[in-house]
Parts: sequence; C-alpha cells; structure tokens
Amino acid sequence: MQFLYHPDAGLPELMIEQEAYRYIFKVRRHKEGERIALRNLTDHTLYFYRIDQVTRREAKLLYLDQEERIVMPHNGLHLGWCVIDPKTVEKSLPMLNELGVAKISFVYCERSQKNFKVDFERLRRILINSSQQCGRSVMMELESFPSIEAYFEHYPESAILDFGGTPLTHEATIRSILIGCEGGFSDTERTLFATHPIYGLATPLILRSETAAVSLASLVGLGLVNA
Repeated sequence: MQFLYHPDAGLPELMIEQEAYRYIFKVRRHKEGERIALRNLTDHTLYFYRIDQVTRREAKLLYLDQEERIVMPHNGLHLGWCVIDPKTVEKSLPMLNELGVAKISFVYCERSQKNFKVDFERLRRILINSSQQCGRSVMMELESFPSIEAYFEHYPESAILDFGGTPLTHEATIRSILIGCEGGFSDTERTLFATHPIYGLATPLILRSETAAVSLASLVGLGLVNA
C-alpha cells in the first residue's frame, strides 16, 4: 500500500476505524508512534501523520507535515464506455485506474442491457483500493448518460472506436473516445458519427468491449498515442 485513503486527510487530527483500522494494525502491523502517509484523492497532496493513540477499535492520528506529490501519467484519457455487465466493469476498473484513465462516462447505447445499473459507490470503493495500491494521487471521475446523443451533447469532439476505423498510430491525438458494448453500435447510432473521427485498433481479431477499453488506456497511458 502506497498510502491510506481518508476523505479528511489534511485536518490536524483524524480518527481511523473499521476497515482502515484493521488494515493498518492487523495487516500492516503499524504501531503507536509510527508515521504513515494519507491522501484524500482530490488535491495531489501526500499528508503525513503520527499514530498518536490506539484502542481496540480505533486510532487517533496527528498531522505532521505534507508535500505535493503528483502521481499520474502525463496523458489522461476520457473514456466513453457503453454500459456492459457491471461485473465485467468491476474487474477491468483497477487496470484502467492504474493506466491513468482520467474519467469514464458510462453511456446507455441501444445494445446495452437496460437492467444493468451502474453502482457508483461500489466502483468508487474499487478505485480507492486500487489507488492505495498503485499510488495514484487523484480519484478517477465517473458519470453516466442515458444515450449516445446525450453523451455527444457534452462531448461534441469525442472520437469513436469502431470496426473499420482509421488504425491508431502514435501520431493520433485522442482526449476523449467512445467504445461500444458487446455487439458494437447500431446502424442508427452510426448515423450520429458523421462529424466525429472514427478509429480502430490494428488487429484482425474482434475484441470484447473491456479488452478494447484496456487496450486504448494502455496506448494512451504509456504514451504510445497522444492525449
């Protein structure tokens, strides 16, 4: 673990309990008097605290000092992702977080199953755990849109990932891109793409939606495609 998340990191005094308490004292075996690092995942700042008092169920931390320490890739991708099975999203999310995806917009496209609901609170917990492990300094943003039309209203310059699109190369610049769900986009939805750049991945294989998402995040996060 690179740091402990606490929403109020930065205050002069903090109390930790429950899961955070168990991890710090049962797993990491920290002791009273030791120094630990915390983040609030909003301001790129690493806050250092001393473990002041420890009881059987909680511990008091006292602020020592802080430093700005930005831990993020230079290229941050905004991913529009047509809604797929939430379990699949949950498995892919830590990888996307580690690769520095800045924001995911979940979009209900025509082929998304409408019974799939995005549990933002659960996804947020996954992101917190992932960030504590990989060291990421700010939380990924999450949002949703009821349709592709609504998504384009907010992101009129978004690119599209689709079959037959221009193969992505290191010369491409992508800040925002929309990925379809299983089965791809409908013919009706493709009529909305006329003014948007359409890209494809240089592979003859048909990728699952989550594979395409991680592949794109890898290309951008590792600097192989500009953002």
